[in-house]
Amino acid sequence: MANQLFATKPLDLLLRESVDTGHGLKRALSATDLTMLGVGAIIGAGIFVLTGQAAAQHAGPAVVLSFVAAAIACVFAGLCYAEMASMIPIAGSAYTYSYATMGELLAWIIGWDLILEYSLGASTVAVGWSGTLVSMLNDMGIHIPPQFTSGPWTEVTLADGTKTFGAVNIPAILIVAVITTVLVLGIRESANVNTTIVFVKIGVVIAFIVAGVRFINPANWSPFVPPNTGRFESFGWTGVLTGAGVVFFAYIGFDAVSTAAQEAKNPREDMPKGILGSLLLCTVLYILVAGVLTGIVPYQKLNVPAPITEGINATGIYWMRYVINVGALAGLSSVMLVMMLGQPRIFWSMAGDGLLPPVFTKVHPRFRTPYITTILTGIAVAIAAGLFPISVLGHLVSIGTLFAFILVCAGVWVLRHMRPDVSRPFRAPFISVVAPAGIITCFLLMYGLPVETWERLTIWMALGLAIYFFYSRRHSRIGNAHKNA
Repeated sequence: MANQLFATKPLDLLLRESVDTGHGLKRALSATDLTMLGVGAIIGAGIFVLTGQAAAQHAGPAVVLSFVAAAIACVFAGLCYAEMASMIPIAGSAYTYSYATMGELLAWIIGWDLILEYSLGASTVAVGWSGTLVSMLNDMGIHIPPQFTSGPWTEVTLADGTKTFGAVNIPAILIVAVITTVLVLGIRESANVNTTIVFVKIGVVIAFIVAGVRFINPANWSPFVPPNTGRFESFGWTGVLTGAGVVFFAYIGFDAVSTAAQEAKNPREDMPKGILGSLLLCTVLYILVAGVLTGIVPYQKLNVPAPITEGINATGIYWMRYVINVGALAGLSSVMLVMMLGQPRIFWSMAGDGLLPPVFTKVHPRFRTPYITTILTGIAVAIAAGLFPISVLGHLVSIGTLFAFILVCAGVWVLRHMRPDVSRPFRAPFISVVAPAGIITCFLLMYGLPVETWERLTIWMALGLAIYFFYSRRHSRIGNAHKNA
C-alpha cells in the first residue's frame, strides 16, 4: 500500500497523453489566448476592492509596495509553473505536476485542494457579481426584491423596512448558467468570450488611471509608509508585509492558465508566455491603480466596499461610476469563466488516472470539451452561489492556492535532481534559489491566515482523504499497475 501512495506517474506516459489524437481535448489556444486567460482570472474583485482595504487598514500609500512584494512571491511560483507546464503540457495543473514528482497521495491531496480554489472561488465571485449588478441596477432605479438576490442564511431589508431572510440568489445562478453554457460549447468560443471581456475591463482600468492622474495630490502620499500604530499588521513596514498577504488574493488565478495546457497549440513555448505574461501585465496595472487611488483619496478613507468608486467621486467625474461598474461586472465574469474552465479539467485529469469515476473523462463528440464535468461543476457552483453567503471562502481559496504553489515549487526542484535528462523548453533561472524562495514566501502567507481557515482546510482534507482511501486508491490505474507488476 505504501508503495502505491508514493507511486509517481511516469513522465513518458504523461508526454504520450499530451499528444493530440483527435479524440481528446482540442488544441486551439495561442500564447495570446493563454495570457488573456491569466489576466481574466487575475483581474477581478481584487483590483476593485482589496486595494482600498489594504491601504486603509495595513499599508497606507505603501500598498504599492505590498503589490510588488505579493508579485515577487507569485513570480517565484510562476517561474516554477512555467517550467512544469512547458515540460508536462497536460491538463490538470498542480495535480498533474505533483503526480509526476511526489506521488499519488500528494497528487490527490492537491487535486482535492484545487477544488477550493476553482469551484468555491467561482461561487464566491458569482455572489460578488450579483451584488455588483444589484447595486448598478439600484443606481438606475431598477430594484430587484432583495429576497431573490440573497441566500436563505442572509438577512435582508425589504422596501417597507422589515427584515427577513433571503430565498435564493437568482442573478448569481443565472450568470453561472450562462458561463457553463459557454464553456460546454467549446474552448475556442470560451477563449474568445474571455478575451473580449478582458479587453473591456483592461480598458476600464486604464480609463480610471488616465482620468485619475490629473487629480493626484502628492500630499496624500505623505508619509508614504505611515508609522506603526502599535499593532504588527497596521502600518509601518510590518503593515506593508501584512498588506502583501491581503493583496496576494488579487493575484490568485494565474495558475489557471496551466489547466489549459492540453488545449494549447504550442504548449511548450506558449505556456510560459501565458503564465508570466499575465502576471507581468496585471502587476503593472495593480501598481498604477494603487498609486493613482492613494494619490486621489487619502488612504484613511479607502476602507469602503468600492474604493475605485470612491476615487471617481473624488474626481467629480460621476458618469464614470457606471463605467467602473461595467468593468467590475466584466472582471468578475471573466474570473468565473476561467475558474470554471479550470475545475472540470482537474476532474477530467483525475478521472483519467482512475481516481474519480470514468464518467468524468467523457469529451463531447462535437465540441471536444469535458462537458460532463463542466455541467457538474456549473451545478455545484450555482447551488453554492445561489444559497450560501460565502464570506469565509476567500481565505479558504487563498490557503488552497498557496498550498498548490508550494507543491509546484517543490516538484520542480525534485525533478531537476531526479530527471535532469528531461527536455525543458523553459527553465526557471537559479532554481536552487527560486524554488526554496517560492516555498518559503508562500508558507509565510499561509501562516498569516486565521486559525479558523486552517481548521476548515483540515476538515476539507479529511473528507478528501476518506474518498481517496475508500474509492480512488482501489481504482487507480497507476496503483493497479504496481499491484500487477
